[in-house]
Amino acid sequence: MEFPSEHLREVQEDFIIKDEDVLLLTYPQSGMNWLMETVCLIHSKGDPKWIQSVPIGERSPWVEAFSGYNLLKDKEGPRFITSHLFVQLFPRSFFKSKAKVIYLIRNPRDVLVSGYFFWRIAKFVKRPQSLEQYFEWFVEGNVVFGSWFDHTWGWMSMRNKENFLILSYEEMKWVTIALRVNTLSLTTICTPPTFPPLACVSHFLKA
Repeated sequence: MEFPSEHLREVQEDFIIKDEDVLLLTYPQSGMNWLMETVCLIHSKGDPKWIQSVPIGERSPWVEAFSGYNLLKDKEGPRFITSHLFVQLFPRSFFKSKAKVIYLIRNPRDVLVSGYFFWRIAKFVKRPQSLEQYFEWFVEGNVVFGSWFDHTWGWMSMRNKENFLILSYEEMKWVTIALRVNTLSLTTICTPPTFPPLACVSHFLKA
């Protein structure tokens, strides 16, 4: 799977990131859909009507995709923006903005296994013949969106900026556990100290 270089160049050079935007970033197979739905629920104060009535790709479009890019260009007001792009390929306007970033990171061993089972059934990329082969590809960075290590280290270089929040996939698991045992509701899940990781996200979005 490749994005035309001309399009990526346009995204990098011409797309304008606004100060009020919220950027959701991950390496593939690291829980992006989970993050998107969670942030949207926080935004709607736990009311599921928005996520039930508007497709996820419209609530938080992918800036590197043609369809998402066109949606974002014409969208007014604060935007949720989703991306798997490396920091080196991200819109240059971002680095002069005050836009907030949530970077979700996942244990690379789990990313590797999840990626193997996902890409082995995909029809638009070269399929690995075995987990061992995919392991070699992953370590060498010869997988969709390139090296996990380069992607993670690139974005982690911004971790000390006040508009940058790092969240781990492993922390996010507590959302599901808490809801399944009925210890939390969607309307209370972001109230400290009930669930510190998402309380942190909620505070970050409101700051």
